[in-house]
Amino acid sequence: MIVRMSKLEIAGPKELLLEVLEVIRDLGIFQLDEENAAVADGRQKAWLHAQPPDDRVVAERLFLENLRRQTGEIIALLPSLETRESWLDPLAILDTIAATATRHLATCRELAERHETLRLEQEELGRYKVLLSAIDRLIEDSEPRSGLEFIGITLRDASFIERLRELLTYLVNGECTLTTTVAADGTLIGLITAPSSRSMAIRKALNDEQLPELPVPKSLSSLPLQVRVSYLDERLAANRCSMEEIEAELERFARRWLAFYRRINQWLAERMTLLSVTTSVRQTGMCFVIHGWALTNETDILEDRLDGKFSGRVAVERCAILEQDLEKVPVALRNPPYFRPFELFTRMLPLPRYSSWDPTPFIGIFFPLFFGMMLGDSGYGLVLLAAALLLLWRRPSGTLGDAARILLISSSYAVLFGILFGEFFGEAGGRMLHLTPLLPERSGAVIPMLIFSLALGASHVVLGQLLGLITAIRRHERSEAVVRIVTIALIACLACLMTSMFFPSPWLLTRSILLLAGLLLTLLIISGGLLAPLEMIKTVGNIVSYARIMAIGLSSALLSNAANHLAGLTGNLILGVLAAIVLHTVAIVLGLFAPAIHGLRLHFVEFYSKFVEPGGRRFEPLRK
Repeated sequence: MIVRMSKLEIAGPKELLLEVLEVIRDLGIFQLDEENAAVADGRQKAWLHAQPPDDRVVAERLFLENLRRQTGEIIALLPSLETRESWLDPLAILDTIAATATRHLATCRELAERHETLRLEQEELGRYKVLLSAIDRLIEDSEPRSGLEFIGITLRDASFIERLRELLTYLVNGECTLTTTVAADGTLIGLITAPSSRSMAIRKALNDEQLPELPVPKSLSSLPLQVRVSYLDERLAANRCSMEEIEAELERFARRWLAFYRRINQWLAERMTLLSVTTSVRQTGMCFVIHGWALTNETDILEDRLDGKFSGRVAVERCAILEQDLEKVPVALRNPPYFRPFELFTRMLPLPRYSSWDPTPFIGIFFPLFFGMMLGDSGYGLVLLAAALLLLWRRPSGTLGDAARILLISSSYAVLFGILFGEFFGEAGGRMLHLTPLLPERSGAVIPMLIFSLALGASHVVLGQLLGLITAIRRHERSEAVVRIVTIALIACLACLMTSMFFPSPWLLTRSILLLAGLLLTLLIISGGLLAPLEMIKTVGNIVSYARIMAIGLSSALLSNAANHLAGLTGNLILGVLAAIVLHTVAIVLGLFAPAIHGLRLHFVEFYSKFVEPGGRRFEPLRK
């Protein structure tokens, strides 16, 4: 149901505004109303206005934003550890905190920059080591003659090797050697050994041919190639030690200060939220007035808390909800435990207005009924029941938990209707278990099931019309109320005419009913206008749409019977069992989605349109 709301005004001295907002936030039961903030009981209060923030408030915001930026950066720079929860109240020592945060931020930045520098160097050296390790063996195998220089290059593919050999032969007349190998990452590496006097010409030719020399880190560029391997290992080990020392220092710092800065950052976020809310509060130079909404049954809690906290200096006044307020009243839904999971379906569409109806209880009653009628198989229902219990065990709360509870209820109805129809994995399974059908078998009783589906649809639509009639009476909309009454009467006339076709009876005077229907149509046009008969035709179409209950139920029964029949045609026990499992699995999946989708459609399209007025605002109280 839609919970009753109270329209409240909270007034008090201006200097208590932030403290009042903090109490409201801690309670989490009051929603501020910015749009209605200047109107109370239909009278515009000109002496109240939303003042621009003064210099003190602006300075406080800038100070808090800067401090939150600093604490957030400190938290980001420190390792994420599990820490105790701090209950520090930062307000009294805010200046000390700001000075400490500035100093700590500089320390954390320095450590983080050193760590990042070492990490980048480590990555660069690591990449170079992959390439250098590939030619390490080639260097060791080379003859250690003086005056030779080693040039390492990366080759795009093996087709460049012969061309490079020809180029080197042309440049140095065979005074060099070229050897190749493949690095661990798949890169083709070449090593050129040549006299130092020829190295400049070789490097220029390589550059012209776009054959890059192995990228050399700055720390190794001044060393000969054959010395770099040993130096590289030493450098990598030293870097790892330095990085581990920095990480240990950051961890020690985090264990001491991380909980503190997490608490400060949380408090700053809450404080800045309160400051942002103050811009929508109506104020004078001396006082403030907060307009908003609270659940009626929780209003006393708010009054008692504010009265006890401020000793009567802050007043709470309950205002009348006017007609122009109805579109602005926030909507909160609260239903008994059985119906509560079905709020999941209600929230799939825009919430109803405060003056409308909560469709959740009606979905909770009719959706499982439609689902059970359409699936109508005890075996399928038990499988879905087990799946719902498993899902509920794994995800007992949240959206999946609500979906599991809906499936649990709906599958129970499927088991019940399966017993009534005498079906357990099809009619054959029901006969094996000696289930005596209490209702006609769906596969053969098409007309009775169609009549029952249409009767159920007419009842459902009439219920929607009755709810719409109650709403029209509440709002004193006489024409709308008359249209609703005439529509219900016309549906009753059509039901009598249909009944007389199947069950002739002297009590059902067809001519009298037709005459009454003509008079009702005339009254419908007078009260609802020329388009009212079209709406009536639409309503009849809505009722006919409920024939899908029969159609989907019939297809479910035929599909399960076909699965049993095809499994029996295999002529082999094992193949028959496998075929039955596969076919019944398909039938269960279809039996889950088809009834759910069409059951929701009957509610959202045929039922909702008769009484639900969408456009409600969700109740979102100010809270932490």
